[in-house]
Amino acid sequence: MADADINFYFDPVCPFAWMTSKWVRKVRAQRDYTVDWRFISLRRLNAHIDYDAHFPPEYEAGHTAGLRLLRATASVRREHGRAAVDSLYAAFGTRIFDTHSGTYTVDGGDHRGTPDFLGPVLAELGLPDHHVAALDDSSFDAEIQAETDEALALTGRDVGTPIIQFEPPDGVAFFGPVISRLPSDDDAVALWDHVIGLARFPGFAELKRSLREKPQLTAFGVTDAEVGVQEDWHGGSRRTKK
Repeated sequence: MADADINFYFDPVCPFAWMTSKWVRKVRAQRDYTVDWRFISLRRLNAHIDYDAHFPPEYEAGHTAGLRLLRATASVRREHGRAAVDSLYAAFGTRIFDTHSGTYTVDGGDHRGTPDFLGPVLAELGLPDHHVAALDDSSFDAEIQAETDEALALTGRDVGTPIIQFEPPDGVAFFGPVISRLPSDDDAVALWDHVIGLARFPGFAELKRSLREKPQLTAFGVTDAEVGVQEDWHGGSRRTKK
């Protein structure tokens, strides 16, 4: 999708990427934008980090599950085209974040990267079940790494997910925005215009705070009518060591 208005780089297990993607979908519907959903792997991005020393115990399993799902997504994209990623990412996000309450944190293992999770998603979308085999197929990792590197080349490396580029290949790119609440349709467009306007300002580099509310996602036990508790996400994650 070379002529997409937006390149959106996502990892399917990132809750803030999912929330931002729901906002972008609202903007897309009102502005008639096209979106190319592309890959950035938190597991590959943090490959140099000792997970046991730097992250809460569930992070390595979660990031690995994200990589496995990206392999399957790459397999689907290769066989069915880039447009198929749109519905696949939507199905992943809905099942991971919007279906069951209080289920995001997984300690020890991670169901999200398994055939038991992927199989029903493929069936729901009418996609062949042979894509389940891609979960364990590391030959897709070079493709995932290439798009991860592509995303980081747009912003620099000290970022997370998502990364958005507007009007690629030469348009403005940025990490985030990180949002914990899904705006209304009107506010979604207003926020988009503010973000793009700020990002386009010559010389603009960063506007940031590390305090984040838990996102209004069912998996975090936060409803649309509630405001999540604030946590300090220094370094763009809940790292236990800087």
